[in-house]
Amino acid sequence: MSVLKVENLSASYRKNKVLYDVNFDVQPGSLTGIVGPNGAGKSTLIKVILGLHPSLSGNVSFFDSTLAKTKSRVGYVPQRGSVDWDFPTNALDVVLMGLYGKVGWFKWPSKQDKELAMESLAQMGMADYADRQISQLSGGQQQRVFLARALVQNADLYFMDEPLVGVDAATETAIMTTLKHLKSAGKTVMVVHHDLLTVEDYFDHVMLLNKTIVGYGKTKDIFTKENVQRTYGGTLRWMKEA
Repeated sequence: MSVLKVENLSASYRKNKVLYDVNFDVQPGSLTGIVGPNGAGKSTLIKVILGLHPSLSGNVSFFDSTLAKTKSRVGYVPQRGSVDWDFPTNALDVVLMGLYGKVGWFKWPSKQDKELAMESLAQMGMADYADRQISQLSGGQQQRVFLARALVQNADLYFMDEPLVGVDAATETAIMTTLKHLKSAGKTVMVVHHDLLTVEDYFDHVMLLNKTIVGYGKTKDIFTKENVQRTYGGTLRWMKEA
C-alpha cells in the first residue's frame, strides 16, 4: 500500500503556475529530502497535498484513501516563520495541541494526554521548558517544541517544511536523530530541505523539484551531478568537486 500517491498535480499562485504535472508514489518507512532552488514549489507542494492551498488539477491519496479519512495518521510541521510565536501559550500547551484531533477541541486534556506531551518534549530535550512561554524560547527551542507537537500525534506520515532552517548545530543533530528514529520505527517522513551538502547523510530518498519532478527515488540513484544541475538550471557547482 502506498503511503502517499500524487498524480498529475498542478498549482498556481496569483496566476503564476508554480507546480505542474507532479507525479510520485511514496512507500512506507522512507525518509525523503525535498530539494530544489528558491521558487521551485517545495513548500507549495506540501500545502497542496495537505489541502492548505488549492490545486489546479490532479489527485492525491493517503494510504489508498482520502486525507479526510486518514487525517489522524498525518502530521505536519510548517515553516517556523509562518507561526505566530507571540501567541500567549507555553511549550506544553503547544504540544497538547497535537492531540486535539484525537481528544477534541472542547475537552480538557487528561493526565495521560499531558504525560504523552511531556514525553514528546523530553524526546526533544525540552521537558525543562514545558512551562516557558514560547515567545521566550530561542528559534531552535521553538522548532524542537513544534516537532514535539508533531511527535505526540504518533502519525504514520510526517511532512516537515524546512525544520533545520535557523537552528543551531545541536538542534539540527537532535532533529535529524529524531527523524531517523521515526524512519526506523516504520514511519514515513518528507522534509523540505535546503542544504545540498547534507542530503546524502540525512536522507535515504530524495525528491529533486523545480516546479515539476526532476528525479525521485533512492538518494544513491537520484542525487547525481547531472540531476542536481538539471534541477538548479545548470548554474550550480557540484559540491563534490575539489
